[in-house]
Amino acid sequence: MSLTLVGKKLGMTRLFEDNGISHPVTVLSLYDLTVLGFRTVENNGYTALILGYDEVSEKKLKKPQIDFLKKNNLPLVKSQYEVRLDDISLFSLGQKIVLEDFIELCKVNVVGTSIGKGFAGAMKRHNFGGLRASHGVSISHRSHGSTGACQDPGKVFKGKKMAGHLGSERVTLKNLRVMRYDADQKLLFLIGGVPGAKDSQVKITKA
Repeated sequence: MSLTLVGKKLGMTRLFEDNGISHPVTVLSLYDLTVLGFRTVENNGYTALILGYDEVSEKKLKKPQIDFLKKNNLPLVKSQYEVRLDDISLFSLGQKIVLEDFIELCKVNVVGTSIGKGFAGAMKRHNFGGLRASHGVSISHRSHGSTGACQDPGKVFKGKKMAGHLGSERVTLKNLRVMRYDADQKLLFLIGGVPGAKDSQVKITKA
């Protein structure tokens, strides 16, 4: 398993290569990561790092969180997650993850939560064509049509594409090319779109 970074989606813009070709890019602001703890084979059955990010004030944390972080001289971070690694001996408690070492590769995978669009019909949700615009179709032009057979099998099969909740799902995009990285402002520019709304969090791994 490779190290996972966390970023916040700022929006989209357009960048140009030296030969004049333009690319639509998504701008991600990367969080500073701190090692908060470890998972070991002896205690947990696997090896992993516990990473924290997004520093906040004390009033936004609960007392057990504050006590744990202060006891270990760790920054007051709001969020944490685990990253499974085969070798955790290279890391120490409170260590800052160097982002520049990660951005050497030109392609990454991004995991985010898609924009929620509420209850949607079959045409919007599953790209159905709808019924005819004339010839006997009345007030059901955008319906999904038949949902199943009659007595045999006498039911609607599980997974049938019908109207329902659209969006707010975990989406993974693979092999997105890194076009630019701003080390001073910790901004990552990826070619193409990234799942999620503005200011939503995404996780980034090496492709």
